[in-house]
Amino acid sequence: MPLLHRPTRRVLTAFLIALGAGACAQSGTDVAALAAPAQVAGCLEAGDGTMLADLRGALEADLSWNNAQMQCEGGMRPDGKGIRITIAGPLPAMPALPNALPDSQSALRFIFGIDLQDTASGAVQALPTNLTVIVEGAHLLYATRGDDKCAVETLERTPLAGNAKLERVRVRGYCSGPASDLAGATRLFVPTFSFTALLNTGGDP
Repeated sequence: MPLLHRPTRRVLTAFLIALGAGACAQSGTDVAALAAPAQVAGCLEAGDGTMLADLRGALEADLSWNNAQMQCEGGMRPDGKGIRITIAGPLPAMPALPNALPDSQSALRFIFGIDLQDTASGAVQALPTNLTVIVEGAHLLYATRGDDKCAVETLERTPLAGNAKLERVRVRGYCSGPASDLAGATRLFVPTFSFTALLNTGGDP
């Protein structure tokens, strides 16, 4: 696909919505979450939000975001059997990305769909997890298209004082298989990830 020359915000938004719709048909990801721009405004009011992740393949980076660098939101799945956490933050400096839009600021957005049904025996957790990674400011989206490639092995939920619907979630997990672009031609590996973010149990993210 050729580069777009100085796209308007309307054109970019329309593209992201169309891109998200294609991914949602295969991975169940929320279209609004895909199209929403990453506006970093802090994650947790207490200042202890974090995001660590190793990226290999299509992107090469070791992420280490602090609370002020990241935006986060989360909610329960409509059936109550899972949670969806969205985290966005800055993309580290790296060689020019393919399909990057002129004059754009790239950011990364992760969407974790975590099943609350533990499939492991014993004390160790194995919560099947669907992962979507979007590079905002470029025509790039990677998705596992299912929850069989990633798993959460630690999920801790702590209610926040003063609001019965808000929780702090601490998550650690891994992916044994890649996320791929819509054509299936390019792969992104996320071997390990961990984060502390916000979960709103009273509504969808």
